Amino acid sequence: MAHLRESSEKALKLLRTLPRVQIGNLRPNPNSKQNDKRGRAQHGGDKHGAGNKGSGQRQNFMRLGYETGNQPFYLRFPYEPYYKGHHMRRQYPPISMLKLQVLIDTNRIDISQPIDIATLCNSGLLSLKPAELQYGFQLTDDGLDNFKAKINIEVQHASEAVIAAVERNGGVIRTAYYDPRSLHILANPKKWFEKGLPIPQRMLPPQDAVEYYTDAKNRGYLANPEEISKERLVLAQKYGYELPRIEDDVNYEMLTAAKDPRQLFHGLEPGWLVNLVDKTIVKLKAT
Repeated sequence: MAHLRESSEKALKLLRTLPRVQIGNLRPNPNSKQNDKRGRAQHGGDKHGAGNKGSGQRQNFMRLGYETGNQPFYLRFPYEPYYKGHHMRRQYPPISMLKLQVLIDTNRIDISQPIDIATLCNSGLLSLKPAELQYGFQLTDDGLDNFKAKINIEVQHASEAVIAAVERNGGVIRTAYYDPRSLHILANPKKWFEKGLPIPQRMLPPQDAVEYYTDAKNRGYLANPEEISKERLVLAQKYGYELPRIEDDVNYEMLTAAKDPRQLFHGLEPGWLVNLVDKTIVKLKAT
């Protein structure tokens, strides 16, 4: 009896605190009502999300650019010649000099070795997508005045101010072209070495890129070295700084290290095979 009395007292105490039973607070039990149809817009799921009648319901999608009989957009407006071939133009993702300096200061990049596409991609913070027509990196002049590193770097495009900033610190910059297959290899060298295939040759630049990469002002990798030496001095006079003598630098070998026009990796020749499991390099036999 004592137990029943305590239970009734607790129930009465609970009823005193609860609100009065009214129409506004009446609710059905949870999950007591089930909806027979899926809640998809006005048709309640009968049309399976494809609309009502017509080509939309039959999943007969119109081709891109078709405007149901109207004059399409690309015919309503006049032809603009500067759009010709825009979908095939080579893209160069930008890297600012400020970001490059941060990568060096945080030891993401080792400046005691030459810097190229493989070095930048192996930093873990930069990526290259050759499938999206990205043909390398472009070094921009953001953070130009704060760049203090002495480096030997190879990029695909650089302005005159960027070249002056690198050479003012005693460094060397070079612009070089890589074909799509070479870019795939440099973007992820480990994946290529795991295939067990020899290193291929780099292709020469196409006709519309030959002029840029043979120009000493752009520090092209196909330019005459004597012309590059003259342009280094001309640029130093133009920007008003004293050109450091690379010949007297303790890192002379690193600063003057350059790839062959057919070479992909520093220190690895085309035709060599890198075995990551055995940690060996299989070289071509001299004939």
